[in-house]
Amino acid sequence: MTDPHRIQPSELDQLPDRDPEETAEWQASLDAVAEAAGPHRAAYLMRRTLERAEGAGLALPKLLETDYVNTIPTAAEAASGFDGDEEMEARITAWNRWNAAAMVSRGSKHGVGGHIATFASAAWLYETGFNHFFRGKEQDGSGDQLYIQGHASPGIYARAFLDGRLTEQHLDNFRQESAGNGLPSYPHPRRLPWLWEFPTVSMGLGPLSAIYQARFNRYLTNRSIKDVSNSHVWAFLGDGEMDEPESTAALALAAREELDNLTFVVNCNLQRLDGPVRANFKIVQELEAQFRGAGWNVVKSLWGNAWDELFRLDTTGALVRRLREVPDAQIQTYQTRDAAYIREDFFGKDPALVEMAKLLSDDKIIECFQYSRGGHEPRKVYAAYKAALEHKGAPTVILAQTVKGFTLGKGFASKNANHQMKKLSVDEFKDMRDLLGLPIPDSAFADGQVPYGHPGAGSPEVRYLQERRAALGGPAPARRTHAIDPLPAPADKTFTAFDKGSGQQSVATTMAFVRLMKDLIRDKRTGKRWVPIVPDEARTFGMESLFPSLGIYSPKGQTYEPVDRDQLMYYREAKDGQILNEGITEAGSMADFIAASTAYSTHGEPMIPFYIFYSMFGWQRTADQMWQLGDQLGRGFLVGATAGRTTLTGEGLQHADGHSPVIAATNPAALTYDPAFAYEVAVIVKDGLRRMYGEAAPGEDPNVFYYLTVYNEPMPQPAKPEGVDEGIIKGLYRFKEGTPVTADAPRLQLLSSGTAIHWALKAQEMLAAEWGVTADVWSATSWTELRRDALEADAAALRGEERVPYVRQALADAQGPVLAVSDYMRQVPDQIAQWVEQDYSSLGADGFGLSDTREAARRHFGVDAESIVVAALAQLAKRGEVPASQVKDARERYGL
Repeated sequence: MTDPHRIQPSELDQLPDRDPEETAEWQASLDAVAEAAGPHRAAYLMRRTLERAEGAGLALPKLLETDYVNTIPTAAEAASGFDGDEEMEARITAWNRWNAAAMVSRGSKHGVGGHIATFASAAWLYETGFNHFFRGKEQDGSGDQLYIQGHASPGIYARAFLDGRLTEQHLDNFRQESAGNGLPSYPHPRRLPWLWEFPTVSMGLGPLSAIYQARFNRYLTNRSIKDVSNSHVWAFLGDGEMDEPESTAALALAAREELDNLTFVVNCNLQRLDGPVRANFKIVQELEAQFRGAGWNVVKSLWGNAWDELFRLDTTGALVRRLREVPDAQIQTYQTRDAAYIREDFFGKDPALVEMAKLLSDDKIIECFQYSRGGHEPRKVYAAYKAALEHKGAPTVILAQTVKGFTLGKGFASKNANHQMKKLSVDEFKDMRDLLGLPIPDSAFADGQVPYGHPGAGSPEVRYLQERRAALGGPAPARRTHAIDPLPAPADKTFTAFDKGSGQQSVATTMAFVRLMKDLIRDKRTGKRWVPIVPDEARTFGMESLFPSLGIYSPKGQTYEPVDRDQLMYYREAKDGQILNEGITEAGSMADFIAASTAYSTHGEPMIPFYIFYSMFGWQRTADQMWQLGDQLGRGFLVGATAGRTTLTGEGLQHADGHSPVIAATNPAALTYDPAFAYEVAVIVKDGLRRMYGEAAPGEDPNVFYYLTVYNEPMPQPAKPEGVDEGIIKGLYRFKEGTPVTADAPRLQLLSSGTAIHWALKAQEMLAAEWGVTADVWSATSWTELRRDALEADAAALRGEERVPYVRQALADAQGPVLAVSDYMRQVPDQIAQWVEQDYSSLGADGFGLSDTREAARRHFGVDAESIVVAALAQLAKRGEVPASQVKDARERYGL
């Protein structure tokens, strides 16, 4: 039977139809409805049929987009069980709205700025959560994890003020921190560690981190570290923020692993920083399709109760069709125009809507289009949150429509510039006071100063707020630094195993690090707390042997027989697996690391993450997350493997890292080391465990993380010299003193780090044998720590204290000029130049990388042993200690 309505081939054509006549009857029925009642009625019936099929459990693809209406009808809200005092909560929210705006406005006189409009739009999204849903930490030590939208921070401070956790002085010190007792502009754990848990204002990182935090919560539970199955992760985001690629990078992971302990709340006020999010389109519909397509549960809360009357009048579907087609920028415009304009522009496009508008008063139209939004009505927000918590098997996103600048007056609401508007006039504040119904007299506005408002510590509002929070487990947001006993130090033999060296066996420092990790993970007391993180490169780093013993974490375990099951090192996944193998996502791996590195605070469970990655794809790609890690006071080990610009043969420019230590040096929380030998790796890791997880020395900040660069170049590992531990940690020690060729032989100092020490050692031999020059070789394990120590010495000198930088102390008796070399750009060793009293010069791999052998690459960059010899002779010639002709002779001899 030929179907005239189907022109294009269908994938169903390849499937057998056991009853073509029945199929034809269904199709004919649909055609008949479309012809008799119109296409919209036919579409409605199809939607209802699909809805029934889904409810019956039939396996059908889901629609990615629904009408521009609420997911939860008003009639269904009662079933959600809202049990609060709505009038009381409205008064609390009014005080918080007022104080958030007052705080920013008062601060503007100091020129520090602030954001008012974001919290004004999202107030009920937060207040409903604080009053009914967000669990505090005082019950199980974990509670819920709240990722607050950064620009909404004034509202959170206002609530903490009402709660008694902040004072007026705190509010007046908003964005004024240098004198102490101030409030950071945005959520920042390092600046206000008792309040904020998660830094979120670097847009896009909040949603990414929230997903991996929810995932790590499951990891802790499945590995029996701590049962945090009651913890829920709430991420509050802006609709404009969803443009960031990180915001949606891990949606599929959240759905794939069924993270129903996660809820995104997207504040859809339709505006970003400079204007509409989707001026000619609809951001809510776009996000709905994106999240549904990724497998999320979507709840839309768009319209308030005032719209119910309009939907009841919409017997033809014209209203729903019109709402679906009006672009966001036009909805924003309706917020600022009168009823006549809305009648003409919105209702005037369809005869059915013209008739509907005749039944509506101007006040009703203004109420609907300028005030009644789902995100501004607590019962609708409550119903959405309840639905999110009750949904199982998938994460939920709530798309709540609001008005940016709501309650701030016509000068703010929906204005494109409101993100940059920092204050209200006194008259605007008085209008806001009247709108919110706050008992603040005109006399309180002394000298044009806007007063803070507080109903009193014993007022019904404060008692209600505190009782609600007590029932939910204490204040929120709140960060706790739990009184945790230091982790027991692993046995010394774990670290001293490298002291004897490797003899004639060649071992890369990458392999040395992996071996050390294997031994540490076997420790019966702390081994389970290690969290190995790899972005799908475990075999590159020689970690595949950990697969069968530790297992790769998977919430579903292993539902298949691995292809290499008959091999010793087979690919084993397990529900309690210890390894986080993230696939090809450095951003996801860093989000894992952040969650693990802060578990000591979030859950009171210290975990020891180590994330090993191609060094080129660490700081260069995810440096913003490294800052987030430092902001969040994370602890752990980042390991840049296959490090350096010339050690990764054949891979070329895009894999050749010559600059990660430069980027790492900019992060105050990163302790950056470039160890040359296996025993140095062991000493650094041992010290890191002591400082971050054991007994930190007085004045040491334990809230740091270590960045180690390790190499894939196998070399014989030497035995550990006596008494070098302090120098390894501080950044410099003399590894091999040169034997004077003659009593008056010229002498110089070769400072080298990482794999470059092998070129320096060869150059040391060549200088002595071929040119009669004595050279001492130093291992510079950390150029950055040397610089930081020197900067601290400079600061001490300005305070009138006597302190000599360590690098100057170490080199105090070193004769001759200093030549520094590394497998990185010269800027890395040049960090210490100004504190070295000797003549100083450096060599490095500046410029772009290239594909070739190690030897050819090093010759190209001028850092091989021969190049070091020539540079050393040039330094000595400049001082008149060798003839200038030797430099030319050396260049010709080595073909440079």
